Amino acid sequence: MSLKLTASDEALRKGEAGAAAASAMAILSAFFQALGAEALLDISRAHIDGCLYHGQVSLDFVDRLVAGGGRVRVPTTLNVGSLDLIHPELVRLSPEDQSPARRLMQAHEALGCVPSFTCAPYQTLYRPRFGEQIAWGESNAIVFANSVIGARTNRYGDFIDLCCALTGRAPAWGLHLDENRRGEILFRLTGFPAALEPTDALFVAVGLLIGAASGERVPVIEGLPGPRDEDQLKALGAAAASAGAVGLFHAVGITPEAPTLSDAFGGRKPETTIEITPAMVATALAHLSTVPDGAAVTAICLGTPHFSLAEWGRLIPLLRAAAPGKGVPIYVNTGRATLAALEASGALAGLENFGLIPVADTCTYITAILQKLEGVVMTNSGKWAHYAPGNLGVQVAFGELDECIASAVAGRVVRL
Repeated sequence: MSLKLTASDEALRKGEAGAAAASAMAILSAFFQALGAEALLDISRAHIDGCLYHGQVSLDFVDRLVAGGGRVRVPTTLNVGSLDLIHPELVRLSPEDQSPARRLMQAHEALGCVPSFTCAPYQTLYRPRFGEQIAWGESNAIVFANSVIGARTNRYGDFIDLCCALTGRAPAWGLHLDENRRGEILFRLTGFPAALEPTDALFVAVGLLIGAASGERVPVIEGLPGPRDEDQLKALGAAAASAGAVGLFHAVGITPEAPTLSDAFGGRKPETTIEITPAMVATALAHLSTVPDGAAVTAICLGTPHFSLAEWGRLIPLLRAAAPGKGVPIYVNTGRATLAALEASGALAGLENFGLIPVADTCTYITAILQKLEGVVMTNSGKWAHYAPGNLGVQVAFGELDECIASAVAGRVVRL
C-alpha cells in the first residue's frame, strides 16, 4: 500500500519551497510509508523534542535545515534544552561543553521555533484545543495533549517532529484517528475508601502501574477520584510515559473522551482488566525511593514536568511558612514564561532566603546543575525519581510536596 501525497506534498518534496522543506518531506514520506500510513493530514502546531543536545548529529541535522532555508510552517514550541539560558551560572559545564548545546537551541530558533524551552507547552499560549491535530515530541506533553486536552498526536521522536513542523503535515495514522483512540485495557481501582483522597502520590502511582502494564495499548482507568487540578493528571501521564509507552489514557468521568466506561472503550469490551489495590499503590511508591526515611537530604528537586502557576501557588506558602536558611537548596524546574509571570508579580521576592533556586529552559535530572550529588535528593515527581538515579547516580526519596519542604527544613527525609 503506497502513501498518497497531495499536489502540495509533491511540490514540497520536489523542492519548490526550498531544500530544507524538500528534505523534510522526503524523510516523512519514507518514514510514513514504513509505518503503513496511507495519507497525510494537516497539523496546526508542533512541539520539538530535539533541542536537547545528545551529540554532534543533533546539531548537524538542524544546521543542514537552517542552511537549506528551513522555516516551520505551523506555530512550533521547543522542549527543554541542555542549558538554563536564563540562569547560566547554575550550569556546571565547561564553556566548551556548553557551546554545541547552546548552538543547537539557537539553531531551532533560526528555523522559526518559539523559544519556549519547556516540557509543558500545554501551560503556554500555544496550548492546543480538543480535537486539534498536532505533532508533538516529549513523552509527558504527548500523553497530556491526547488524554487531558483531547488533542491528537502520535509519539513523535527527534527529527520526525521537526520534519512535521517544516511541512505542516503528519501521517493519518495511529492516535490521529478515531479508531485507534479507543481504550483497550481496563485498570480498576479496588479496595480503596469510598471517599478516596486525590493525593499527588496516588496519581503518580497509578501512572507507574498503568505504564508498566499497558505496553502500547490504550489504558482506561476506572475509580480514580476527581483530581484537585490538571497537574495531578499531568503527573499521572508523565509517570505512565516514563514507566512505559503510554501516549493516551482515559480516566472515566474525568478525561474528555471518557464520560462513561462505554465511551472510553468505544462500545467494545476491554481485552484485559487489571485491579489496582492499595497494596499495589504502596509498592509502586516504595520503589521510587532508594533510601529509608530519616536519611540526610542534600537537595530538593521539583517541577518535572515543569511547575505550573498552580503548583507555584501551592509551593510558595509552604516556603514562606518554613524556617529559612537551613542550607538545603530547593530547585524548581519551570517554564520561562511561567517564571517571567511570577517575577513580574513579585511572588518570588525574598524566597532565595528559603533555599529556592528556580531553573528554566532545562531540567535538573538531565543537566549538570545540582551542586551536591552525595546524600539524598527528594522529589515529588515520579518522572524525576524514575530517571535521576540512572542519569545522575543520586539516591532519591519520593514524597508529597509538603513532605519535600518539611524534609528541606529538617535536613532529612520526613514523612507527614
